Amino acid sequence: MSRINQSWYTTGNDDWATPRWLFDQLNREFNFTLDPCASEKNATCPNFYTAAQDGRLQPWTGRVFCNPPYGRGTEEWFKKARFAQDLEYAVFLTPARTDTAWFHRYIMHAHEIRFIRGRLTYGLGEAKSAAPFPSCVSVFHCTTPPTFPKILSIPNRPQTEEVIP
Repeated sequence: MSRINQSWYTTGNDDWATPRWLFDQLNREFNFTLDPCASEKNATCPNFYTAAQDGRLQPWTGRVFCNPPYGRGTEEWFKKARFAQDLEYAVFLTPARTDTAWFHRYIMHAHEIRFIRGRLTYGLGEAKSAAPFPSCVSVFHCTTPPTFPKILSIPNRPQTEEVIP
């Protein structure tokens, strides 16, 4: 029996800083007010929670951008958004792990799923290679119940010219 190379599935790191260009693009659309999964170094919003504060235990209001830790427990961040009061939007950047229970339990109930073509290069400029997994953005409009998700494909880098579908 052959061994599966675990490096194909994980880097051992669950802290993937959001690419700035992607956050800026989403922020123009949603005007985020809270980043519950940040560090002092990579916070994307003026209001944020660090790992020490554990954003899952803090109040979420307004328009949330969430790039949660990508390990066991990812599901907990979706639960928080699902039951948070006073939330307009919750937008998540996660691995597109369509083979996981949490993907089907939560992301498949989003209003929109935006699959990112190719692999993102995460980090604040220090990343040298692309992530070992595909990524997606899931959008939850917290004031209206979802029906069937709108599924889109988006580029994995800033666009300097119009993209023809």
